[in-house]
Amino acid sequence: MLTYVDTDIVFQELPDEVTLAVNLAGCPCRCPGCHSKHLWANNGTPLTADVLDTLIASQSTASGLNITCVSLMGGDAAPGEVNTLLGHVRQRFPQLHTSWWSGRSMRSPLVSLDNLDYLKLGPYLRHLGPLRSSRTNQRLYRVVAAHLEDITHRLQRHALGAGKD
Repeated sequence: MLTYVDTDIVFQELPDEVTLAVNLAGCPCRCPGCHSKHLWANNGTPLTADVLDTLIASQSTASGLNITCVSLMGGDAAPGEVNTLLGHVRQRFPQLHTSWWSGRSMRSPLVSLDNLDYLKLGPYLRHLGPLRSSRTNQRLYRVVAAHLEDITHRLQRHALGAGKD
């Protein structure tokens, strides 16, 4: 069963979205230099569809912001469960976009593009930098008509404009 450690409302991970990021525990990727090592441990609170419903309702109310996207951050150890939860969000909250951030280089066939609006793929490689770096190996995709459109440049343009790379 998937478990989560915490949640946050984030603005920079996805262009033009106010995102409820659900940080999943038990990451098997363990990328050297990872900024989320606390997610490596297999702990946390079980994440069910009912719990996810509560998180969506409480986070949007508590923050005073209207979230536009729900992103599952991790979950590479159980992509079938990720798919089930994303499908649930898609059906229960059709007004919200969905996202999955995977540390794998390729999308698991267990995660349907029908359940996704965004997909981040790729392990963190310190020498190539994070997603906002022009050298990164990581990719951010928008799902358009069951195809992946690479939109990584949108994060890089923002970072370059701010003088960061």
